[in-house]
Amino acid sequence: MTPATRGGTRRRLALVLGILCAASLVLVSARPSGAQAKPGAPPASLPEGYAGGETCKKCHAKFFERFEATRMGRLFLKHPRNTVERLGCETCHGPGKAHADSNGDTAGAMITFAKNDPTPVAQRNQACLACHTTGAHLFWRGSAHESRDLACTSCHKVMTAVSGRAQLAKATEIETCGACHIQKRAQQMRSSHMPLREGKVTCSSCHSPHGTVTQTLLKEPSVNDTCYACHAEKRGPFLWEHAPVVESCTTCHDSHGSNREKMLKVSVPRLCQQCHVETSHPTEPRGRDVLTGTRGRYVLGRSCVNCHANIHGSNHPSGSAFKR
Repeated sequence: MTPATRGGTRRRLALVLGILCAASLVLVSARPSGAQAKPGAPPASLPEGYAGGETCKKCHAKFFERFEATRMGRLFLKHPRNTVERLGCETCHGPGKAHADSNGDTAGAMITFAKNDPTPVAQRNQACLACHTTGAHLFWRGSAHESRDLACTSCHKVMTAVSGRAQLAKATEIETCGACHIQKRAQQMRSSHMPLREGKVTCSSCHSPHGTVTQTLLKEPSVNDTCYACHAEKRGPFLWEHAPVVESCTTCHDSHGSNREKMLKVSVPRLCQQCHVETSHPTEPRGRDVLTGTRGRYVLGRSCVNCHANIHGSNHPSGSAFKR
Protein backbone atom coordinates (compact mmCIF):
# COMPACT_ATOMS: atom_id res chain seq x y z
CA MET A 1 0.00 0.00 0.00
CA THR A 2 1.43 3.35 -1.03
CA PRO A 3 1.73 6.31 1.39
CA ALA A 4 -1.00 8.14 -0.56
CA THR A 5 -3.39 5.21 -0.21
CA ARG A 6 -2.66 4.91 3.52
CA GLY A 7 -3.34 8.60 3.96
CA GLY A 8 -6.72 8.35 2.19
CA THR A 9 -7.72 5.39 4.35
CA ARG A 10 -6.85 7.30 7.53
CA ARG A 11 -8.94 10.25 6.45
CA ARG A 12 -11.96 8.03 5.74
CA LEU A 13 -11.61 6.32 9.14
CA ALA A 14 -11.35 9.68 10.86
CA LEU A 15 -14.52 10.84 9.07
CA VAL A 16 -16.45 7.73 10.12
CA LEU A 17 -15.30 8.07 13.74
CA GLY A 18 -16.35 11.71 13.77
CA ILE A 19 -19.83 10.84 12.52
CA LEU A 20 -20.22 8.10 15.16
CA CYS A 21 -19.10 10.41 17.96
CA ALA A 22 -21.55 13.09 16.86
CA ALA A 23 -24.41 10.56 16.73
CA SER A 24 -23.62 9.27 20.22
CA LEU A 25 -23.66 12.82 21.59
CA VAL A 26 -27.11 13.38 20.07
CA LEU A 27 -28.46 10.16 21.58
CA VAL A 28 -27.06 10.94 25.04
CA SER A 29 -28.55 14.43 25.02
CA ALA A 30 -31.94 13.08 23.92
CA ARG A 31 -32.06 10.28 26.51
CA PRO A 32 -34.56 10.97 29.32
CA SER A 33 -33.43 11.24 32.89
CA GLY A 34 -33.49 8.23 35.20
CA ALA A 35 -36.72 9.33 36.91
CA GLN A 36 -38.48 9.71 33.58
CA ALA A 37 -37.20 6.44 32.11
CA LYS A 38 -38.46 4.29 34.99
CA PRO A 39 -41.60 2.63 33.53
CA GLY A 40 -43.52 2.13 36.77
CA ALA A 41 -42.78 5.51 38.32
CA PRO A 42 -45.78 7.65 39.36
CA PRO A 43 -46.28 11.09 37.85
CA ALA A 44 -44.03 13.82 39.20
CA SER A 45 -47.08 15.62 40.60
CA LEU A 46 -50.42 13.91 41.15
CA PRO A 47 -53.62 15.69 40.11
CA GLU A 48 -55.65 17.24 42.87
CA GLY A 49 -57.56 14.68 44.91
CA TYR A 50 -55.37 11.69 43.92
CA ALA A 51 -53.31 9.73 46.45
CA GLY A 52 -51.19 7.44 44.24
CA GLY A 53 -50.97 3.68 43.88
CA GLU A 54 -48.49 3.19 46.73
CA THR A 55 -50.98 4.76 49.12
CA CYS A 56 -53.63 2.23 47.98
CA LYS A 57 -51.19 -0.64 48.47
CA LYS A 58 -50.73 0.15 52.17
CA CYS A 59 -54.28 -0.95 53.00
CA HIS A 60 -55.24 -3.06 49.98
CA ALA A 61 -52.07 -5.14 49.60
CA LYS A 62 -53.97 -8.37 48.80
CA PHE A 63 -55.99 -6.77 46.01
CA PHE A 64 -52.92 -4.93 44.77
CA GLU A 65 -51.02 -8.21 44.33
CA ARG A 66 -53.95 -9.82 42.50
CA PHE A 67 -54.21 -6.84 40.19
CA GLU A 68 -50.49 -6.98 39.42
CA ALA A 69 -50.94 -10.50 38.00
CA THR A 70 -53.57 -9.42 35.47
CA ARG A 71 -52.92 -8.04 32.01
CA MET A 72 -54.26 -4.61 32.89
CA GLY A 73 -52.34 -4.58 36.17
CA ARG A 74 -49.04 -5.31 34.45
CA LEU A 75 -49.74 -2.42 32.09
CA PHE A 76 -50.89 0.18 34.63
CA LEU A 77 -48.48 -0.63 37.45
CA LYS A 78 -45.34 -1.58 35.53
CA HIS A 79 -45.51 -0.24 31.98
CA PRO A 80 -47.89 2.74 31.85
CA ARG A 81 -48.05 4.43 28.46
CA ASN A 82 -49.33 7.83 29.55
CA THR A 83 -50.07 9.95 32.61
CA VAL A 84 -53.58 8.53 32.95
CA GLU A 85 -52.36 4.93 33.21
CA ARG A 86 -49.66 6.05 35.68
CA LEU A 87 -52.42 6.80 38.19
CA GLY A 88 -52.69 3.03 38.71
CA CYS A 89 -55.72 2.02 40.78
CA GLU A 90 -57.18 5.53 40.55
CA THR A 91 -57.28 5.32 36.75
CA CYS A 92 -60.54 3.36 37.10
CA HIS A 93 -61.63 3.93 40.69
CA GLY A 94 -61.22 7.71 40.59
CA PRO A 95 -59.46 10.07 43.02
CA GLY A 96 -58.84 8.42 46.40
CA LYS A 97 -57.17 11.06 48.54
CA ALA A 98 -60.34 11.72 50.55
CA HIS A 99 -60.73 7.97 51.08
CA ALA A 100 -57.12 7.66 52.29
CA ASP A 101 -57.27 10.71 54.55
CA SER A 102 -60.40 9.37 56.29
CA ASN A 103 -58.80 5.94 56.88
CA GLY A 104 -61.38 4.32 54.62
CA ASP A 105 -64.44 5.82 56.27
CA THR A 106 -65.57 7.62 53.13
CA ALA A 107 -65.25 6.63 49.50
CA GLY A 108 -65.44 10.21 48.29
CA ALA A 109 -65.73 10.33 44.50
CA MET A 110 -64.42 6.79 44.09
CA ILE A 111 -66.17 3.97 42.19
CA THR A 112 -65.89 0.61 43.96
CA PHE A 113 -67.49 -1.56 41.20
CA ALA A 114 -68.89 -3.76 43.99
CA LYS A 115 -72.35 -5.31 43.83
CA ASN A 116 -73.60 -2.81 46.40
CA ASP A 117 -71.96 0.17 44.70
CA PRO A 118 -74.59 2.94 44.43
CA THR A 119 -72.78 4.44 41.43
CA PRO A 120 -75.05 4.22 38.33
CA VAL A 121 -74.07 1.55 35.82
CA ALA A 122 -73.61 4.13 33.08
CA GLN A 123 -71.05 5.98 35.21
CA ARG A 124 -69.23 2.75 36.06
CA ASN A 125 -69.08 1.77 32.41
CA GLN A 126 -67.75 5.21 31.52
CA ALA A 127 -64.59 4.37 33.48
CA CYS A 128 -63.99 1.54 30.99
CA LEU A 129 -65.15 3.48 27.95
CA ALA A 130 -62.59 6.18 28.66
CA CYS A 131 -60.06 3.81 27.05
CA HIS A 132 -62.09 1.10 25.30
CA THR A 133 -63.89 3.06 22.59
CA THR A 134 -62.50 1.69 19.33
CA GLY A 135 -62.46 -1.63 17.53
CA ALA A 136 -65.00 -4.12 18.88
CA HIS A 137 -66.31 -1.51 21.38
CA LEU A 138 -67.27 0.99 18.69
CA PHE A 139 -70.98 0.09 18.73
CA TRP A 140 -71.41 -0.36 22.50
CA ARG A 141 -73.66 2.66 22.94
CA GLY A 142 -77.19 1.65 22.03
CA SER A 143 -76.32 -2.04 21.79
CA ALA A 144 -78.53 -4.77 23.21
CA HIS A 145 -76.35 -5.22 26.28
CA GLU A 146 -75.89 -1.51 26.95
CA SER A 147 -79.61 -0.78 26.62
CA ARG A 148 -80.31 -3.47 29.25
CA ASP A 149 -78.08 -1.65 31.74
CA LEU A 150 -75.43 -4.36 31.72
CA ALA A 151 -72.19 -3.39 33.46
CA CYS A 152 -68.78 -4.15 31.98
CA THR A 153 -67.88 -5.87 35.24
CA SER A 154 -70.79 -8.30 34.75
CA CYS A 155 -68.74 -10.09 32.10
CA HIS A 156 -65.17 -8.98 32.88
CA LYS A 157 -63.15 -9.36 36.06
CA VAL A 158 -60.39 -6.76 36.13
CA MET A 159 -58.88 -7.37 39.56
CA THR A 160 -58.27 -11.13 39.22
CA ALA A 161 -56.87 -13.23 36.37
CA VAL A 162 -59.65 -15.80 35.86
CA SER A 163 -59.57 -16.46 32.10
CA GLY A 164 -56.75 -16.84 29.63
CA ARG A 165 -57.86 -13.86 27.54
CA ALA A 166 -60.09 -10.79 27.71
CA GLN A 167 -60.17 -10.94 31.55
CA LEU A 168 -63.55 -12.66 31.52
CA ALA A 169 -65.54 -13.20 34.71
CA LYS A 170 -65.52 -16.97 34.06
CA ALA A 171 -62.83 -19.27 32.74
CA THR A 172 -64.37 -19.57 29.24
CA GLU A 173 -66.69 -17.60 27.00
CA ILE A 174 -69.44 -20.20 27.05
CA GLU A 175 -69.51 -20.03 30.86
CA THR A 176 -69.49 -16.23 30.86
CA CYS A 177 -72.24 -15.85 28.26
CA GLY A 178 -74.14 -18.84 29.66
CA ALA A 179 -74.60 -17.07 32.98
CA CYS A 180 -77.42 -15.09 31.30
CA HIS A 181 -78.12 -17.04 28.10
CA ILE A 182 -79.05 -20.25 29.89
CA GLN A 183 -81.20 -21.64 27.09
CA LYS A 184 -78.48 -21.24 24.47
CA ARG A 185 -75.95 -22.87 26.74
CA ALA A 186 -78.32 -25.80 27.31
CA GLN A 187 -78.65 -26.25 23.55
CA GLN A 188 -74.89 -26.74 23.35
CA MET A 189 -75.33 -29.90 25.42
CA ARG A 190 -77.45 -31.52 22.71
CA SER A 191 -76.14 -34.29 20.48
CA SER A 192 -75.76 -32.08 17.40
CA HIS A 193 -74.10 -28.78 18.26
CA MET A 194 -71.48 -26.25 17.27
CA PRO A 195 -68.02 -27.27 18.59
CA LEU A 196 -68.02 -24.79 21.48
CA ARG A 197 -67.71 -27.51 24.10
CA GLU A 198 -64.66 -28.81 22.27
CA GLY A 199 -63.06 -25.35 22.20
CA LYS A 200 -62.88 -25.05 18.40
CA VAL A 201 -65.12 -21.97 18.29
CA THR A 202 -66.44 -19.52 20.85
CA CYS A 203 -69.53 -17.35 21.23
CA SER A 204 -67.56 -14.40 19.85
CA SER A 205 -66.80 -16.34 16.67
CA CYS A 206 -70.31 -15.39 15.51
CA HIS A 207 -71.41 -12.65 17.92
CA SER A 208 -69.85 -9.36 19.03
CA PRO A 209 -71.05 -8.81 22.62
CA HIS A 210 -70.03 -5.14 22.61
CA GLY A 211 -72.51 -4.27 19.87
CA THR A 212 -72.98 -4.42 16.10
CA VAL A 213 -75.25 -2.90 13.48
CA THR A 214 -76.89 -6.27 12.77
CA GLN A 215 -79.52 -8.37 14.49
CA THR A 216 -78.63 -10.61 17.46
CA LEU A 217 -75.18 -8.99 17.68
CA LEU A 218 -73.87 -10.92 14.67
CA LYS A 219 -70.39 -9.96 13.47
CA GLU A 220 -71.35 -10.34 9.80
CA PRO A 221 -74.10 -8.40 7.96
CA SER A 222 -76.53 -11.36 7.94
CA VAL A 223 -77.10 -14.85 9.29
CA ASN A 224 -75.98 -16.45 6.04
CA ASP A 225 -72.78 -14.42 5.85
CA THR A 226 -71.98 -15.54 9.39
CA CYS A 227 -72.45 -19.20 8.46
CA TYR A 228 -70.52 -18.80 5.20
CA ALA A 229 -67.46 -17.69 7.18
CA CYS A 230 -66.94 -21.41 7.93
CA HIS A 231 -69.29 -23.18 5.49
CA ALA A 232 -68.00 -21.54 2.31
CA GLU A 233 -69.10 -24.44 0.11
CA LYS A 234 -72.74 -23.53 0.78
CA ARG A 235 -72.31 -19.95 -0.44
CA GLY A 236 -72.72 -20.52 -4.17
CA PRO A 237 -73.58 -18.93 -6.51
CA PHE A 238 -75.68 -21.80 -7.85
CA LEU A 239 -77.50 -22.21 -11.13
CA TRP A 240 -80.47 -23.61 -9.20
CA GLU A 241 -80.96 -21.95 -5.82
CA HIS A 242 -83.10 -23.37 -3.01
CA ALA A 243 -85.26 -20.47 -1.79
CA PRO A 244 -85.07 -21.13 1.99
CA VAL A 245 -81.29 -21.49 1.77
CA VAL A 246 -80.98 -18.06 0.18
CA GLU A 247 -83.35 -16.55 2.73
CA SER A 248 -81.69 -17.80 5.94
CA CYS A 249 -79.77 -20.83 7.12
CA THR A 250 -81.85 -20.78 10.31
CA THR A 251 -84.97 -21.68 8.30
CA CYS A 252 -83.86 -25.31 8.58
CA HIS A 253 -80.98 -25.29 11.10
CA ASP A 254 -80.79 -24.34 14.76
CA SER A 255 -77.34 -22.81 15.07
CA HIS A 256 -77.03 -23.31 18.84
CA GLY A 257 -77.75 -27.02 18.90
CA SER A 258 -80.30 -29.72 18.13
CA ASN A 259 -81.01 -33.37 18.87
CA ARG A 260 -81.41 -34.03 15.14
CA GLU A 261 -78.69 -34.60 12.56
CA LYS A 262 -76.92 -31.55 11.16
CA MET A 263 -78.63 -29.34 13.74
CA LEU A 264 -81.95 -29.49 11.86
CA LYS A 265 -84.93 -27.87 13.58
CA VAL A 266 -87.28 -30.69 12.55
CA SER A 267 -86.48 -34.16 11.32
CA VAL A 268 -86.97 -34.94 7.64
CA PRO A 269 -89.34 -35.54 5.94
CA ARG A 270 -91.43 -33.26 8.18
CA LEU A 271 -88.95 -30.44 7.73
CA CYS A 272 -89.43 -30.60 3.97
CA GLN A 273 -93.18 -31.03 4.33
CA GLN A 274 -93.47 -27.61 5.91
CA CYS A 275 -93.16 -26.23 2.38
CA HIS A 276 -93.51 -29.19 0.01
CA VAL A 277 -97.03 -30.60 0.40
CA GLU A 278 -97.78 -31.61 -3.22
CA THR A 279 -100.23 -34.53 -3.41
CA SER A 280 -98.53 -35.86 -6.53
CA HIS A 281 -95.44 -36.64 -4.52
CA PRO A 282 -96.66 -38.43 -1.34
CA THR A 283 -94.12 -38.45 1.47
CA GLU A 284 -95.96 -40.54 4.03
CA PRO A 285 -95.64 -44.36 4.25
CA ARG A 286 -98.76 -46.13 3.03
CA GLY A 287 -99.67 -49.26 1.12
CA ARG A 288 -98.09 -52.69 1.18
CA ASP A 289 -94.88 -51.54 -0.51
CA VAL A 290 -93.60 -49.38 2.34
CA LEU A 291 -90.33 -51.29 2.68
CA THR A 292 -89.88 -52.57 -0.87
CA GLY A 293 -91.88 -50.24 -3.09
CA THR A 294 -91.41 -46.72 -4.31
CA ARG A 295 -93.20 -44.98 -1.45
CA GLY A 296 -90.97 -46.37 1.29
CA ARG A 297 -87.97 -44.40 0.10
CA TYR A 298 -89.71 -41.14 1.03
CA VAL A 299 -89.35 -41.78 4.77
CA LEU A 300 -86.57 -44.36 5.23
CA GLY A 301 -82.84 -43.78 5.26
CA ARG A 302 -82.17 -40.11 4.65
CA SER A 303 -85.75 -39.53 3.54
CA CYS A 304 -86.12 -36.72 0.98
CA VAL A 305 -82.39 -36.28 0.61
CA ASN A 306 -82.06 -39.85 -0.61
CA CYS A 307 -82.82 -38.34 -3.99
CA HIS A 308 -82.54 -34.58 -3.46
CA ALA A 309 -78.92 -34.74 -2.31
CA ASN A 310 -77.76 -31.24 -3.31
CA ILE A 311 -80.41 -29.48 -1.27
CA HIS A 312 -78.35 -26.31 -0.75
CA GLY A 313 -78.14 -25.67 -4.49
CA SER A 314 -77.13 -27.24 -7.78
CA ASN A 315 -75.01 -26.15 -10.73
CA HIS A 316 -76.08 -29.05 -12.96
CA PRO A 317 -78.19 -28.06 -16.01
CA SER A 318 -80.72 -30.70 -14.96
CA GLY A 319 -80.50 -29.94 -11.26
CA SER A 320 -83.77 -28.04 -10.84
CA ALA A 321 -84.94 -30.70 -8.38
CA PHE A 322 -81.54 -30.64 -6.60
CA LYS A 323 -80.90 -34.29 -7.49
CA ARG A 324 -77.59 -33.56 -9.23
